[in-house]
Amino acid sequence: MPPSHAGSARRSAPEMSSALTVVAALARAARKYPHKRAVVVNDRCRSYGELVERADRVAAALRGAGVRKGSKVALLMGNEIEFVEVYFGALTAGATLVVLNARLKGAELTVLIRRSGARWLLFSEPLRQTVDALDPTPQDELTLVEVGACGLALANPCARPLRARSRRRGIAAKIRETDDACILFTSGTTGVPKGAVLTHRNIFFQALHHIVEWDVRCDDVDVYPAPLCHGGGVAALARTVLAGSTLILMASFDAQGFVALLERERATRAALVPTMCALILDLPQLLAAAARSLRLIVTGGGIMPFDLKQRLIERLPGVGICDSYGQTESTGSVACLRPVDALRKPGSIGRAFLLNEIRLVDDADAEVAAGEVGEIVVRGPTVMNRYIGEPEATARALRGGWLHTGDLARQDEEGFLYVAGRKKDLIISGGMNIYPREVEQVLCRHPAVVEAAVIGVPDAVWGESVVAVVVPRSGTAPGADELIAWCRERLAGYKKPRRVEIVEALPKDPLGKVAKAQLRHRFGSLHEPEVHVRSMEDES
Repeated sequence: MPPSHAGSARRSAPEMSSALTVVAALARAARKYPHKRAVVVNDRCRSYGELVERADRVAAALRGAGVRKGSKVALLMGNEIEFVEVYFGALTAGATLVVLNARLKGAELTVLIRRSGARWLLFSEPLRQTVDALDPTPQDELTLVEVGACGLALANPCARPLRARSRRRGIAAKIRETDDACILFTSGTTGVPKGAVLTHRNIFFQALHHIVEWDVRCDDVDVYPAPLCHGGGVAALARTVLAGSTLILMASFDAQGFVALLERERATRAALVPTMCALILDLPQLLAAAARSLRLIVTGGGIMPFDLKQRLIERLPGVGICDSYGQTESTGSVACLRPVDALRKPGSIGRAFLLNEIRLVDDADAEVAAGEVGEIVVRGPTVMNRYIGEPEATARALRGGWLHTGDLARQDEEGFLYVAGRKKDLIISGGMNIYPREVEQVLCRHPAVVEAAVIGVPDAVWGESVVAVVVPRSGTAPGADELIAWCRERLAGYKKPRRVEIVEALPKDPLGKVAKAQLRHRFGSLHEPEVHVRSMEDES
């Protein structure tokens, strides 16, 4: 074994509580596969031996800068090889890593850093202007560390290099599975993002779930084009080192580059959001030829429209399509629809992962009957520990020992779940519940509609009215009356949209979820008040 890997290989076997961490998983993978590719970004690669050695160097540098077990270290980077090194290095040092979205700007980041309590901020050179735009107070309170190919350097006014020596005794903290590992912020669709505190146990068992539920193998080559700063990225890093597979990252997604990457790397797996799938299917080239090694595509970040899934299956015969469902507070996915059920259960998110339990409950937390709509609540080893600094919000979210997701769903006789929408998005019109997801699915079946989002707007008579925001297919121009009539033929009259807005694209977050708050801000009032009073008979 080459000298650069020898120190890592001599690590003693961890006790069981420490073994259930991704740090221990990386060490095991380095001992088993020292020369195997662990992670690749563009033309840069790290073997498992190199990755564990560089993670140790990062840990040594952080310890030299004063980071100790439990210290909160913020990370602001894109999909770069250094992100992976810092991620494992900070965890090795015992830090709690505050993972920030690199697309955020000064004021947005300032709020999150303050909420997290981080005292160190590690960032990549391309994001220096973003860091400079932080409010002066947090900048003064933070130790700024610039991360580059040559290592780590303090970036405060009196900059000096950090000591990043090779691994030595004492840099690795004694980590327990119950220790805090990461703080990931929610998307903030209902207000200021909350910081979900995830333990080493949460992340380890999420990786284990992926391996079991998605048949991850040690010889897999997994292409991951989404940002690492989300729950899916943290889980992708964890499952890679636990399985000993290879992870191919994209610095940014483009459909042409993704397909070329599949062919060049002979990829066996890929993770995509529905929007990415749509862009790939718009390419004129023969997708099946480029993806001949591909075995499975896992989709997340939103429910895959059924017609889009059908097109993908037709273009990629023999490739399994697996839909996943989850949220930040559950360390990502908690349920999935396996490929064998992809066409048999249209619109379903599948069933709970191996060690998860899912129930559907009413407002009093009583379980609803089969076929009725209730809130999804989850219990299992991947549910977050708490929200950072928000004990009341934590108590509400985790009451009764179950994570209350805020998502509404129904369950069929086989236990398959179907999401009806966000509880906060529920539209109540004339005392009748309207689930936006149901209306959106009907609209998306119209041949001229690519995407649709449904919101409720204030109505002086009925409380709320339904507004549909629609993206038409290229070359088509569906009229509002046509789409409203389409819905009325397929839904109860009170569910049909009263207004249809045609847009070129729906606003979305980095993972492809529709930003309904922006739609409500833009379209959240009727153009003109109704001059007649409708009866419930009119709407039946």
